[in-house]
Amino acid sequence: MPKLSLWRSVIHLEPAEWDILIVSTCLKLLLFPAYRSTDFEVHRNWLSITHSLPISKWYYDTTSEWTLDYPPFFAYFEKLMSIPAYFIDPRIVDLNNLNYAAWSVVAYQRTTVILTELVLGAAVLRFIRGATDPTTQRIISASLFLHPGFLIIDHIHFQYNGFMFGILLWSILMARNDNKLASGFLFAVLLNFKHIYMYLAPAYFIYLLRSFCLSPSGALLPARFIALANAVILVFLVSLGPFLLMGQLPQLLSRLFPFTRGLNHAYWAPNAWALVTAADRVLLKCKSALGSLAVNSSGVASTSRGLVGDTVFAVIPNVKPIHTFIITIAFQAIYLVKLWRTPTYKSFLTALTLCGYTSFMFGWHVHEKAILLVLVPLSLLAAENHAYFRTFLLASVAGIFSLFPLLFTAPETLIKVIYSVTWAIFIFIPLHRRVYEFPRSLPFVIIDGLEKLYLAGFILLQAFVTFFPVATRQSSASLEFLPLMLTSVYCSVGLVWAFLRLSVLYLRG
Repeated sequence: MPKLSLWRSVIHLEPAEWDILIVSTCLKLLLFPAYRSTDFEVHRNWLSITHSLPISKWYYDTTSEWTLDYPPFFAYFEKLMSIPAYFIDPRIVDLNNLNYAAWSVVAYQRTTVILTELVLGAAVLRFIRGATDPTTQRIISASLFLHPGFLIIDHIHFQYNGFMFGILLWSILMARNDNKLASGFLFAVLLNFKHIYMYLAPAYFIYLLRSFCLSPSGALLPARFIALANAVILVFLVSLGPFLLMGQLPQLLSRLFPFTRGLNHAYWAPNAWALVTAADRVLLKCKSALGSLAVNSSGVASTSRGLVGDTVFAVIPNVKPIHTFIITIAFQAIYLVKLWRTPTYKSFLTALTLCGYTSFMFGWHVHEKAILLVLVPLSLLAAENHAYFRTFLLASVAGIFSLFPLLFTAPETLIKVIYSVTWAIFIFIPLHRRVYEFPRSLPFVIIDGLEKLYLAGFILLQAFVTFFPVATRQSSASLEFLPLMLTSVYCSVGLVWAFLRLSVLYLRG
């Protein structure tokens, strides 16, 4: 009966929930002809690999440059989706039919994103059903299901983040409901869908070990420890077992972890390294004024041409993968100590967010799409108090704006701007009314004013990136990537500040 009740609570929608589902689905259907990135062909090729080849060749195939580089559960997921794809249009799963873009494959793949995103929809509904403040939780749940990040990345650019973040939210929900074994099991499943979630693993490890496997006095609870270990091991055996038996684990790992990319992506993710890279550019420009400044000639054209490759600084010492790893681990360790001492659900959720945030701030070759690792769990903290809400506001505005360059074609510009502004109005205003506190001292008044000024600056930045390329099209090719650089740096300022804000809130709380 409890399971039946849970199922009914998920499928029974209130009128407003039906409205959100229907309107959002209609919008996503209308976006079928919109711009799509190379990720669309990536996933079409993965359909063909898993359908046309035996499992022993999945991680060896090089027919296309878009080789399979996600963990096995996602490969099995593609295999399942390839079955109906074959009956709809056999050419979709033809391994040699590269760059196939018929309406059949467009409609099919876009539809699979909408349907699999219902995992996210079910999770946010369940958050509402068990909330102590259902009205506020409805706003937060709506913000997640309608998040501009998912619309931009999944339904236009093309990926399956909604589906995978749905699994993450179910795992977090189980932690909130004190079903920690299920939480750990679901997170293990998620890791075997996409390994980027390993950035969140330290928070899960500490939280489940401290709150589930140990008693309040610190004594090990063997039955719980064995149950959790068996659940996680079972997931990894189901996922990796076939490749382990075939002796293909090294090949699989080489696909999952290609360490040949540079510090920055072509478009700098708005993190700490974007600010360091920008500082290097400024120092390079000022080299004549600084006199004896040593300049690395190979770094002069490295970081401002929008190319993927090694990032070589011209003035600042180069950053290596080991440096990013040490910094990331050092910051995460600070939050994990706090989590160990206070293993509550709120502490876990904040530490989880900060682990994702730290990896985004200091990781190696971070992609701007990874900002969802921060924005999704942070959304669940938005209504804790005004300080958390303001952090959520700053991170959301900067993070969503940082995704705008993914859609660089003219028809999508109006869509991404209008949709994001509409989302912000319907989410930020009602949440602000629920948690607002007037600044209680002069320093906080100043900070409040500066944050508002920063947020207003996005209007000017959007105007600049819209009209500057037109104004300079015939004049200076050297300034071609200036709008991207300014977007990255400006968004970095807000995201770094929000990171520091959240860190202080957590450590002082």
